[in-house]
Amino acid sequence: MSPALPALVSPELLRTTLEASAVPVVVLDATTALATHGDLEPYTAAPLRDAYLEAHVPGAAFVDVTHELSDTADDELFTLPSSEALAAAFGGVGVGDDTHVVVYDNVGNAWATRVWWLLRWLGHDAVSVLDGGLGAWQAAGLPVASGGEDDAAVRATLRTLTPRVRPELLATLPDVERLSAGDAPGVLVNALDPETFRGEQAVCPYPRRGRIPGSVSVPLFELLDLSTGRLLPVAGLRERLQDGGVLGAERAVTYCGGGIAATLPAFAAFVVDGTEVAVYDGSLSEWTADERLPVDIG
Repeated sequence: MSPALPALVSPELLRTTLEASAVPVVVLDATTALATHGDLEPYTAAPLRDAYLEAHVPGAAFVDVTHELSDTADDELFTLPSSEALAAAFGGVGVGDDTHVVVYDNVGNAWATRVWWLLRWLGHDAVSVLDGGLGAWQAAGLPVASGGEDDAAVRATLRTLTPRVRPELLATLPDVERLSAGDAPGVLVNALDPETFRGEQAVCPYPRRGRIPGSVSVPLFELLDLSTGRLLPVAGLRERLQDGGVLGAERAVTYCGGGIAATLPAFAAFVVDGTEVAVYDGSLSEWTADERLPVDIG
Protein backbone atom coordinates (compact mmCIF):
# COMPACT_ATOMS: atom_id res chain seq x y z
CA MET A 1 0.00 0.00 0.00
CA SER A 2 1.31 3.44 -0.91
CA PRO A 3 1.39 5.96 1.95
CA ALA A 4 -1.82 7.95 2.23
CA LEU A 5 -0.20 10.52 4.54
CA PRO A 6 3.26 12.09 4.85
CA ALA A 7 5.78 10.52 7.21
CA LEU A 8 5.31 13.37 9.69
CA VAL A 9 1.67 14.16 10.42
CA SER A 10 0.35 17.19 12.26
CA PRO A 11 -2.46 16.78 14.80
CA GLU A 12 -4.76 18.78 12.55
CA LEU A 13 -4.10 16.58 9.50
CA LEU A 14 -4.63 13.41 11.53
CA ARG A 15 -7.92 14.73 12.90
CA THR A 16 -9.12 15.66 9.40
CA THR A 17 -8.11 12.26 8.02
CA LEU A 18 -9.86 10.35 10.80
CA GLU A 19 -13.03 12.38 10.35
CA ALA A 20 -13.06 11.89 6.58
CA SER A 21 -12.83 8.09 6.95
CA ALA A 22 -11.60 7.88 3.34
CA VAL A 23 -8.35 6.19 4.34
CA PRO A 24 -8.12 3.05 6.54
CA VAL A 25 -5.98 4.41 9.38
CA VAL A 26 -4.84 2.60 12.52
CA VAL A 27 -3.55 4.87 15.28
CA LEU A 28 -1.13 3.36 17.81
CA ASP A 29 -0.01 4.73 21.17
CA ALA A 30 3.50 3.40 21.92
CA THR A 31 4.23 5.30 25.14
CA THR A 32 6.89 3.56 27.23
CA ALA A 33 9.06 4.50 30.23
CA LEU A 34 12.72 3.71 30.87
CA ALA A 35 14.16 3.48 34.38
CA THR A 36 17.78 3.28 35.51
CA HIS A 37 18.69 1.46 38.72
CA GLY A 38 22.37 2.08 39.40
CA ASP A 39 25.72 2.60 37.77
CA LEU A 40 26.59 -0.15 35.27
CA GLU A 41 23.25 -1.83 35.98
CA PRO A 42 20.85 -2.48 33.07
CA TYR A 43 17.86 -0.19 32.68
CA THR A 44 14.35 -1.54 32.54
CA ALA A 45 11.37 -0.52 30.44
CA ALA A 46 7.66 -0.49 31.18
CA PRO A 47 4.75 0.12 28.81
CA LEU A 48 2.67 3.06 30.06
CA ARG A 49 -0.73 1.51 29.45
CA ASP A 50 -2.18 3.34 32.45
CA ALA A 51 -1.34 6.65 30.78
CA TYR A 52 -3.08 5.42 27.64
CA LEU A 53 -6.18 4.48 29.63
CA GLU A 54 -6.20 7.96 31.14
CA ALA A 55 -5.95 9.81 27.82
CA HIS A 56 -5.31 8.89 24.20
CA VAL A 57 -6.15 9.95 20.67
CA PRO A 58 -9.72 8.76 20.05
CA GLY A 59 -9.72 5.41 18.28
CA ALA A 60 -6.08 4.64 19.09
CA ALA A 61 -4.92 1.24 20.31
CA PHE A 62 -2.05 0.72 22.73
CA VAL A 63 1.00 -1.22 21.57
CA ASP A 64 3.57 -2.64 23.99
CA VAL A 65 6.96 -2.05 22.36
CA THR A 66 8.83 -3.94 25.08
CA HIS A 67 6.89 -7.19 24.69
CA GLU A 68 4.61 -7.33 21.66
CA LEU A 69 7.16 -5.78 19.30
CA SER A 70 10.40 -7.23 20.74
CA ASP A 71 12.03 -10.63 21.06
CA THR A 72 11.44 -11.26 24.76
CA ALA A 73 13.58 -14.41 24.67
CA ASP A 74 16.70 -12.33 24.00
CA ASP A 75 18.87 -11.11 26.87
CA GLU A 76 18.76 -7.52 25.60
CA LEU A 77 15.68 -5.32 25.67
CA PHE A 78 13.91 -4.37 22.44
CA THR A 79 15.73 -6.92 20.28
CA LEU A 80 14.22 -7.15 16.82
CA PRO A 81 12.08 -10.30 16.54
CA SER A 82 11.72 -12.41 13.43
CA SER A 83 9.83 -10.78 10.59
CA GLU A 84 7.04 -13.35 10.91
CA ALA A 85 6.61 -12.75 14.64
CA LEU A 86 6.69 -8.98 14.20
CA ALA A 87 4.18 -9.04 11.35
CA ALA A 88 1.84 -11.20 13.44
CA ALA A 89 2.16 -8.80 16.38
CA PHE A 90 1.24 -5.85 14.20
CA GLY A 91 -1.66 -7.81 12.72
CA GLY A 92 -2.90 -8.31 16.26
CA VAL A 93 -3.26 -4.55 16.72
CA GLY A 94 -5.11 -4.07 13.45
CA VAL A 95 -2.24 -3.36 11.08
CA GLY A 96 -2.60 -4.98 7.68
CA ASP A 97 -1.31 -4.60 4.15
CA ASP A 98 -4.13 -2.15 3.37
CA THR A 99 -3.88 0.11 6.44
CA HIS A 100 -2.01 3.33 7.03
CA VAL A 101 -0.50 3.49 10.52
CA VAL A 102 -0.05 6.67 12.55
CA VAL A 103 1.96 6.13 15.71
CA TYR A 104 2.70 8.45 18.63
CA ASP A 105 3.97 8.47 22.18
CA ASN A 106 3.90 11.01 24.97
CA VAL A 107 7.52 10.85 26.11
CA GLY A 108 9.65 12.42 23.38
CA ASN A 109 8.82 10.71 20.06
CA ALA A 110 11.51 7.98 20.01
CA TRP A 111 9.09 5.16 20.89
CA ALA A 112 6.90 6.28 18.01
CA THR A 113 9.85 6.42 15.61
CA ARG A 114 10.90 2.94 16.77
CA VAL A 115 7.53 1.61 15.63
CA TRP A 116 7.88 3.60 12.38
CA TRP A 117 11.28 1.94 11.80
CA LEU A 118 9.98 -1.53 12.66
CA LEU A 119 7.20 -1.24 10.10
CA ARG A 120 9.48 0.11 7.41
CA TRP A 121 12.00 -2.68 8.10
CA LEU A 122 9.09 -5.06 7.47
CA GLY A 123 8.49 -3.29 4.15
CA HIS A 124 5.32 -1.43 5.17
CA ASP A 125 5.68 2.12 3.85
CA ALA A 126 2.26 3.32 4.94
CA VAL A 127 3.30 4.60 8.36
CA SER A 128 3.52 8.07 9.87
CA VAL A 129 4.50 9.65 13.18
CA LEU A 130 2.22 12.16 14.91
CA ASP A 131 4.37 15.27 15.31
CA GLY A 132 4.70 16.07 19.01
CA GLY A 133 2.66 13.08 20.13
CA LEU A 134 -0.28 13.29 22.47
CA GLY A 135 1.00 16.55 23.95
CA ALA A 136 0.78 18.32 20.60
CA TRP A 137 -2.65 16.79 19.97
CA GLN A 138 -3.92 18.22 23.26
CA ALA A 139 -2.16 21.55 22.71
CA ALA A 140 -4.09 21.86 19.46
CA GLY A 141 -7.30 21.68 21.47
CA LEU A 142 -8.29 18.28 20.10
CA PRO A 143 -10.33 15.83 22.19
CA VAL A 144 -8.95 12.77 23.95
CA ALA A 145 -10.56 9.49 24.91
CA SER A 146 -10.10 7.39 28.04
CA GLY A 147 -10.54 3.76 28.98
CA GLY A 148 -9.76 0.62 27.00
CA GLU A 149 -12.69 0.43 24.60
CA ASP A 150 -10.70 1.77 21.64
CA ASP A 151 -7.90 -0.72 22.21
CA ALA A 152 -10.38 -3.61 22.39
CA ALA A 153 -12.13 -2.46 19.22
CA VAL A 154 -8.89 -2.27 17.21
CA ARG A 155 -7.64 -5.62 18.47
CA ALA A 156 -10.95 -7.24 17.55
CA THR A 157 -10.06 -6.64 13.89
CA LEU A 158 -7.18 -8.98 13.12
CA ARG A 159 -5.40 -8.17 9.89
CA THR A 160 -2.62 -9.76 7.86
CA LEU A 161 0.65 -7.88 7.37
CA THR A 162 2.93 -9.45 4.78
CA PRO A 163 6.66 -9.14 5.61
CA ARG A 164 8.81 -7.73 2.82
CA VAL A 165 11.98 -7.16 4.81
CA ARG A 166 14.39 -4.39 3.95
CA PRO A 167 17.71 -5.72 5.30
CA GLU A 168 19.49 -2.46 4.46
CA LEU A 169 17.61 -0.67 7.26
CA LEU A 170 19.19 -2.90 9.93
CA ALA A 171 22.87 -2.67 10.86
CA THR A 172 24.41 -5.76 12.48
CA LEU A 173 27.38 -5.97 14.81
CA PRO A 174 29.76 -6.97 11.97
CA ASP A 175 28.46 -4.03 9.91
CA VAL A 176 29.24 -1.63 12.74
CA GLU A 177 32.65 -3.17 13.39
CA ARG A 178 33.63 -2.53 9.77
CA LEU A 179 32.25 0.99 9.85
CA SER A 180 33.99 1.79 13.14
CA ALA A 181 37.33 0.49 11.87
CA GLY A 182 37.07 2.46 8.64
CA ASP A 183 36.80 -0.72 6.58
CA ALA A 184 33.45 0.31 5.10
CA PRO A 185 32.27 3.70 3.83
CA GLY A 186 29.72 5.67 5.79
CA VAL A 187 29.07 7.49 9.05
CA LEU A 188 28.28 6.06 12.48
CA VAL A 189 26.00 8.29 14.55
CA ASN A 190 25.45 8.26 18.32
CA ALA A 191 21.97 9.61 19.12
CA LEU A 192 22.43 9.89 22.90
CA ASP A 193 23.20 12.96 24.99
CA PRO A 194 26.73 14.47 24.87
CA GLU A 195 27.62 13.24 28.37
CA THR A 196 26.84 9.64 27.45
CA PHE A 197 28.69 10.08 24.15
CA ARG A 198 31.79 11.13 26.12
CA GLY A 199 31.29 8.42 28.74
CA GLU A 200 30.75 11.03 31.45
CA GLN A 201 27.15 10.37 32.44
CA ALA A 202 26.37 10.11 36.16
CA VAL A 203 24.69 6.71 35.83
CA CYS A 204 25.67 4.34 33.04
CA PRO A 205 23.17 1.53 32.31
CA TYR A 206 25.59 -0.31 29.99
CA PRO A 207 28.39 -2.73 30.88
CA ARG A 208 31.03 -0.10 30.05
CA ARG A 209 31.14 3.65 29.57
CA GLY A 210 32.03 5.18 26.23
CA ARG A 211 31.05 5.31 22.59
CA ILE A 212 31.79 3.19 19.56
CA PRO A 213 35.07 4.45 18.07
CA GLY A 214 34.70 6.55 14.98
CA SER A 215 31.16 7.69 15.74
CA VAL A 216 29.87 11.26 15.75
CA SER A 217 27.37 12.87 18.11
CA VAL A 218 23.88 13.87 16.94
CA PRO A 219 21.77 13.96 20.13
CA LEU A 220 18.15 13.22 19.39
CA PHE A 221 16.89 16.13 21.48
CA GLU A 222 18.74 18.56 19.20
CA LEU A 223 16.30 17.53 16.47
CA LEU A 224 13.30 18.61 18.55
CA ASP A 225 11.69 21.85 19.60
CA LEU A 226 11.73 21.08 23.30
CA SER A 227 9.05 23.68 24.04
CA THR A 228 6.48 21.82 21.93
CA GLY A 229 7.89 18.30 21.57
CA ARG A 230 7.68 18.59 17.78
CA LEU A 231 10.46 18.03 15.30
CA LEU A 232 12.37 21.06 14.10
CA PRO A 233 11.33 22.51 10.75
CA VAL A 234 12.93 20.73 7.80
CA ALA A 235 15.58 23.45 7.39
CA GLY A 236 16.71 22.98 10.99
CA LEU A 237 16.74 19.19 10.68
CA ARG A 238 18.74 19.43 7.47
CA GLU A 239 21.35 21.68 9.05
CA ARG A 240 21.86 19.44 12.09
CA LEU A 241 21.94 16.22 10.09
CA GLN A 242 24.33 17.68 7.54
CA ASP A 243 26.62 18.80 10.37
CA GLY A 244 26.61 15.22 11.63
CA GLY A 245 27.32 13.81 8.19
CA VAL A 246 24.08 11.86 8.07
CA LEU A 247 22.81 13.38 4.83
CA GLY A 248 24.85 12.55 1.77
CA ALA A 249 26.78 9.68 3.38
CA GLU A 250 27.14 6.49 1.37
CA ARG A 251 25.63 4.76 4.38
CA ALA A 252 24.53 6.23 7.69
CA VAL A 253 24.05 4.03 10.75
CA THR A 254 22.57 5.34 13.99
CA TYR A 255 22.87 3.78 17.43
CA CYS A 256 21.99 4.56 21.03
CA GLY A 257 21.61 2.33 24.08
CA GLY A 258 19.18 -0.27 22.79
CA GLY A 259 17.91 0.82 19.38
CA ILE A 260 15.14 3.21 20.43
CA ALA A 261 16.60 6.74 20.44
CA ALA A 262 18.59 5.85 17.31
CA THR A 263 15.40 5.69 15.28
CA LEU A 264 14.61 9.38 15.74
CA PRO A 265 17.58 10.69 13.69
CA ALA A 266 16.79 8.01 11.11
CA PHE A 267 13.22 9.27 10.95
CA ALA A 268 14.35 12.89 10.75
CA ALA A 269 16.62 12.12 7.80
CA PHE A 270 13.74 10.45 6.01
CA VAL A 271 11.53 13.48 6.66
CA VAL A 272 14.15 15.85 5.25
CA ASP A 273 14.72 14.22 1.88
CA GLY A 274 13.85 10.53 2.00
CA THR A 275 17.33 9.46 3.11
CA GLU A 276 17.31 5.86 4.33
CA VAL A 277 19.32 5.38 7.53
CA ALA A 278 20.14 2.01 9.08
CA VAL A 279 19.74 1.41 12.82
CA TYR A 280 22.16 -0.68 14.87
CA ASP A 281 19.62 -2.60 16.92
CA GLY A 282 22.03 -3.94 19.53
CA SER A 283 23.60 -0.51 20.08
CA LEU A 284 25.69 0.12 23.22
CA SER A 285 23.98 -2.66 25.18
CA GLU A 286 25.47 -5.21 22.79
CA TRP A 287 28.71 -3.42 21.94
CA THR A 288 29.86 -2.65 25.49
CA ALA A 289 29.02 -6.18 26.70
CA ASP A 290 31.69 -7.58 24.38
CA GLU A 291 35.05 -6.94 26.04
CA ARG A 292 36.93 -7.48 22.82
CA LEU A 293 35.31 -4.38 21.29
CA PRO A 294 36.92 -0.99 22.03
CA VAL A 295 35.19 2.10 23.36
CA ASP A 296 36.27 5.74 23.25
CA ILE A 297 35.98 8.11 26.19
CA GLY A 298 36.07 11.91 26.27
